[in-house]
Amino acid sequence: MQMVEPISRMTATSIRRMPKQKTPVRVITVTSGKGGVGKTNVSVNLAMALSNAGKRVTIMDADLGLGNIDVLLGLHPQYTLNHVIEGEQQLDDVIVHGPGNMSIIPAASGVQNMAELSPSQHAGLIQAFSEMNHHLDVLLVDTAAGITDSVISFSRAAQDVLVVVNDEPASITDAYALIKVLNREHGLFRFRILCNRVKSAQQGRELYSTITRVTDRFLDVALDYIGFIPDDEFVVKAIRKQRPVVDAYPRSKASMAFRTLAGKVDKWPIPTSAGGHLEFFVERLVQGNLTDAEVMP
Repeated sequence: MQMVEPISRMTATSIRRMPKQKTPVRVITVTSGKGGVGKTNVSVNLAMALSNAGKRVTIMDADLGLGNIDVLLGLHPQYTLNHVIEGEQQLDDVIVHGPGNMSIIPAASGVQNMAELSPSQHAGLIQAFSEMNHHLDVLLVDTAAGITDSVISFSRAAQDVLVVVNDEPASITDAYALIKVLNREHGLFRFRILCNRVKSAQQGRELYSTITRVTDRFLDVALDYIGFIPDDEFVVKAIRKQRPVVDAYPRSKASMAFRTLAGKVDKWPIPTSAGGHLEFFVERLVQGNLTDAEVMP
């Protein structure tokens, strides 16, 4: 078993000494207020569309304990993120290849949230990312649904938070609750809103307006409407085939919408300072949870 350095020795200074890629990495957390809105399907198809556009994309299945990206893509990973956290495998050995050129970091099992990780496990996660030779342009972090510690941790650490919402009362209410917690308790200000499974562009705009009417009244946040994904029967057909709709039915309405979304995402600014590098994401992810862990003296 690979030994990891205690978190007391793996300080922020040592984290910043990680080998840097020549180009910054765009880190996007994809989340939602409730389950069943199609968040994971959005992550997979956005990754596929970005990959088809020439980007090196990795999806991190961050639904700790209940990840299903491997199921959605018909993959059978031998190892998961849990083996990395425990120091049993290197991150490069855990990554599996999906359709196109995208890669997947399978979810850990039996870990409820990042706050439950011990100091040595935190250090193991940092060390794993520092040793990763898998260069990438975009890291998509597919979180669990709802307001859990892990969702908060990954949202705080990413450069962009993409909130997937449906035109349903529960989805709207829970999306607002998620944004409220991330804003008031953790200082997040900007959120990207994607309306999924809507009937038309007008319905997508109206759904976005419904959310902004509430946030403008009660929160100090900036919401960016990044578009909509239409309700498309070909998405269901692709799921049954365990393939992204972008790959299985490239001419479908949903596929065209995902390609449009990928084009918008590619134009988002990437920090050119330390905040644009992968190790900074890991630093923020881990340091944000140290108060919940027993730090060794």
